[in-house]
Amino acid sequence: MNKNFKDGLNLMSKVTPKRALNAIQILGSYFYSKITKRPVHWGMPLAISFEPTTSCNLRCPECPSGLRSFTRPTGMMEEKLYKRTIDELADTLLYLIFYFQGEPYLHPKFFELVKYASQKGIYTATSTNGHYLTDEKARKTVESGLDRLIISIDGTTQDVYQQYRIGGNLEKVLEGTRNIVKWKKELKSSTPHVIFQFLVVKPNEHQIEDVKRLAEELGVDEVGLKTAQIYDYEDGSELIPTIDKYSRYKKAEDGRFAIKNKFVDHCWKMWHSCVITWDGAVVPCCFDKDAEYKLGDMKQETFTKLWKGKKYTDFRASLIRSRSEIEMCKNCTEGTEVWA
Repeated sequence: MNKNFKDGLNLMSKVTPKRALNAIQILGSYFYSKITKRPVHWGMPLAISFEPTTSCNLRCPECPSGLRSFTRPTGMMEEKLYKRTIDELADTLLYLIFYFQGEPYLHPKFFELVKYASQKGIYTATSTNGHYLTDEKARKTVESGLDRLIISIDGTTQDVYQQYRIGGNLEKVLEGTRNIVKWKKELKSSTPHVIFQFLVVKPNEHQIEDVKRLAEELGVDEVGLKTAQIYDYEDGSELIPTIDKYSRYKKAEDGRFAIKNKFVDHCWKMWHSCVITWDGAVVPCCFDKDAEYKLGDMKQETFTKLWKGKKYTDFRASLIRSRSEIEMCKNCTEGTEVWA
């Protein structure tokens, strides 16, 4: 059976009548809002990203964690806050992404937190730079019930890999991948679905076929080719790929660069998902890396109250009115297809 198909079946197995009804409510309210230009919401989120920590061991050039450029504090998510939120949302929540900024494996209770959501029948996923997948942690990863493991591998040779993954060791990533694949076999587990995520930038674009071969050799389930977000792209960047389909940006006649997609005054993410930072701030989506658009605080109120509250409603209204006026949306790919 195709590995992607099996992963899809695993996700669908998590759909309960309550989660299905919730999805219908979200879809209905989203399309109603698009048509009427009035922000209404009839459900709870299908997916949530939880941020275990903002700490990271690497210094990637287009990442706030890597650049140490956050204005918000660095810390670790409290277990109590996490469990309380999961308990509130478990009946309708389908997909939990245990990642936002930082390296999730640095959280001391990473496995316990994943297992807590997994035992409630929620599809769990995380993204890692792969440097902490020791033999012991690889086994615990498989035993935790994690459904999807994204391993960032932005080069197939150390010299290319380290141009973006500054401070990283490719051999550690490969060793960690072998450990995960080994323990899946040992424990006769179909999960986690392992993905090599390859962020296509100019220094590594010649290794696209190489990473596909490497993934097959190691027993990785899937390769995801991802386009890179560049913060200061207008005057060009050494990271912008020369292969057009892997770039979010296009060169204009005046020699400057612009994002490819046409702005649309709606956003599906604002209806079906959100992000909760390590310290309990609720922000609209993964493009708000520094939590500038804080819509609520899980330490002060319930998720249901803030999700249905005035601040969230007003933000959805501003998207429908003129999304292009919201700063974080200006480098977003919503409304265009840039994945390969």
